[in-house]
Amino acid sequence: MSRRQFIAFAGASLALLVSPTGRAAASELLAVRVWPGTEYTRITLEGASEFTFSHMLVKDPERLVLDLEGLDLNSVLQSLPSRVLESDPVIKLIRAGRNRPGVIRVVVELKGEINPQVFTLKPIANYGHRLVVDLYPSVPVDPLLALIEKSSPMEAAAGDDGTTPAATASTPERPQHAARPVPEANRLFTVVIDAGHGGEDPGAVGRRGTHEKNVTLSIARWLKAKIDAEPNMRAVMTRNADYFVPLHRRVSMARRVQADLFVSIHADAFVRPEARGSSVYVLSERGATSSAARMLAQRENDADLIGGVNLARQDGHLARTLLDLSQTATMSDSLKLGEAVLDELGGVNKLHKAQVEQAGFAVLRAPDIPSILVETAFISNPEEERRLNDKGYQDKMAEAVMRGIRRYFQSNPPVHRTTVARLG
Repeated sequence: MSRRQFIAFAGASLALLVSPTGRAAASELLAVRVWPGTEYTRITLEGASEFTFSHMLVKDPERLVLDLEGLDLNSVLQSLPSRVLESDPVIKLIRAGRNRPGVIRVVVELKGEINPQVFTLKPIANYGHRLVVDLYPSVPVDPLLALIEKSSPMEAAAGDDGTTPAATASTPERPQHAARPVPEANRLFTVVIDAGHGGEDPGAVGRRGTHEKNVTLSIARWLKAKIDAEPNMRAVMTRNADYFVPLHRRVSMARRVQADLFVSIHADAFVRPEARGSSVYVLSERGATSSAARMLAQRENDADLIGGVNLARQDGHLARTLLDLSQTATMSDSLKLGEAVLDELGGVNKLHKAQVEQAGFAVLRAPDIPSILVETAFISNPEEERRLNDKGYQDKMAEAVMRGIRRYFQSNPPVHRTTVARLG
């Protein structure tokens, strides 16, 4: 190749890398999202290619400054300020503008001191490249305060829009067990209710567009209202709005409040729309009881990949937890709880499996808390998807779980458990 040919080739190659205006072509920003939660607020930027960025904290007033290289200030980025709610516990407002050629600056004005976690996620499911900014208050939220400041049952069940589930009468489809009170004790029994998925992780999606995360949150609120209505019981939710909570944090929250029970609410899905029915699962460390249970556990455990966990900050302590003497008793109690709840669910919906199944669900790994995962119905089944969106049906589902909890406590009154070392 002659010198003249080389210069012509290099010039043509350079032309491919610059825009008609003579500057480097900017990467496209596809979406921005803000997820406020009780423990932290998440900001997500989604782009067509990997992000190049830097960030810093600025004092007086408190701000987080995020510089994004190679991005245009398009309408998507300009919409970021409008995504912040007045009720956001962390963010006051967000400003975005062009800082210098080729660099967009995002300034997050804060309501107080925070500990930020900023990390990237590779494309997965329906998401492209993501830049995630998690804003944690410097003083972590203590879940025990939720117990001290226990709201009334109606307030506890109130939705984000301030509405409260109507007190609908349950019409049994078969004779039900009489509702007996939970045994009296000199302490409150604590039940942690885990509304599956949330935020970046929608869970399964029905054919009519129903997101599992919304159904599980609604049913969880119904269940919380019923538990809080019991004179000697209280409920704590792992999430009370639409935001993502990593699986290990759901487990550690249950341990921090010294829960007596852990109930995770989900809605199943399958490739064939005719699959239907309710199921209950408990933990297994020795293999799943069926291939379907193993596949379901893998899908639920993948929630961390879809929702987005900062892997650099995880130590894998849950995955490495060894079974001790308390685990054997806990798994036995989990089976008893699961059987009681499954029997009650059979009065509201057809059962997909007539027995409690087991698999390696990460969210059920608390070694000293009886834990179950309830698949309320198949969101992939058009008829069950319709029913899952019905408030009356959600109430019936929650009531069935409540009856199962009562039956379990009647046969297995809570006692002082021997706990194992805290997981953090």
